[in-house]
Amino acid sequence: MATVHLIVKGRVQGVFYRASAKKMADKTGITGKVRNREDGDVEIWATGTEERLQEFIAWCKEGPSGAQVSAVVPEWLPDQPFTGFSIVRK
Repeated sequence: MATVHLIVKGRVQGVFYRASAKKMADKTGITGKVRNREDGDVEIWATGTEERLQEFIAWCKEGPSGAQVSAVVPEWLPDQPFTGFSIVRK
């Protein structure tokens, strides 16, 4: 298992990015959390097998149909346990 911290840049707020990321994480068995940042980016912590994480990251680069992703910045972290995948709301 591995954990990756992602910063997703572009037009990613107000387009159901967080809800779509949760749906994709649930589908692929990824655990973690997603939240909107004040700077307009979306931030994700995701834990899973490397194969599943690569699949999830590939999805993050596209996002839902209304998103316009300009970059996904990954930072690999030590494995962090999460229970499920949650949307963090402020």
